Amino acid sequence: MQFIQELKNSLLSEKQVKAYVLRLDLIHPTIGGNKYFKLKYNLEQAKAEGKNTILSFGGPYSNHIAALAAAGQEFGFKTIGVIRGNELNDESNHTLRLAKQNGMQFHFVDRETYRKKDDINYIESLKQKFGNFYLVPEGGSNALAVKGCREIINYIPIDFDTIMCACGTGGTIAGIALSLNESQKAIGIPVLKGAEFLEKEILQLQSNYNEMQLKHTKSFCPQLIYDYHFGGYATTSSDLLNFIESFEHEFSIPLDKVYTSKIMFAFYDLINKDFFRPNSKLVLVHTGGLQGN
Repeated sequence: MQFIQELKNSLLSEKQVKAYVLRLDLIHPTIGGNKYFKLKYNLEQAKAEGKNTILSFGGPYSNHIAALAAAGQEFGFKTIGVIRGNELNDESNHTLRLAKQNGMQFHFVDRETYRKKDDINYIESLKQKFGNFYLVPEGGSNALAVKGCREIINYIPIDFDTIMCACGTGGTIAGIALSLNESQKAIGIPVLKGAEFLEKEILQLQSNYNEMQLKHTKSFCPQLIYDYHFGGYATTSSDLLNFIESFEHEFSIPLDKVYTSKIMFAFYDLINKDFFRPNSKLVLVHTGGLQGN
């Protein structure tokens, strides 16, 4: 199956830029987009450790939570989602309803408690409550996720010089960047407001991956452009919503409101500002998440 779709219009012709969308939203019917790659080796590791329960963290619109629940349903794992927002319930939105339908058990916590997601003592208290689970971090980003995301490039059957991807916790862009050759570059579009911490996170994820693989490859952060978060995670504006409508009408590619719409908007804004050299050849990663719409 072909996962690459070229974008063609007068603006791209005028700017002499070729652009292709990598349709990871088509990669799997339920474990969509980049989450397929981030979960792949984590699921293998959970099975190798003999764990039948996987616990992870996420906000109420988390694509990772939805994908983890679907993966648990397909591969026979019990899944538990620690969800930020103690005012929420199983039916608060479509993402949570979908995860519940796929068998996920929720544990809703207030924002202060949620900030303990990396605290060893808090993780131990969750094990006392739920048993000896396999832990996947928020957003699914760890060394095994980086390993999986290095394989995304295998789905790109064309030469390119730049790849663009939306960033949440940084795992996908960390893996993509490590898979590139010296003539290629990666650009990340953070969807969170105040996401300058991501550079450090990406470098740490790459370092953890290299350590796991016993490699001495240098970690490096792709170029991050922080201007297209539209106010923060899962927030939109009339400009973004209008853009989504016109893009979908022109190219028949559905966009999610949290991630992919923001890199497509960024791409168009940057191309209008002559950010890309003539004869550039770009791949824009569609990371899925359409259930969030």
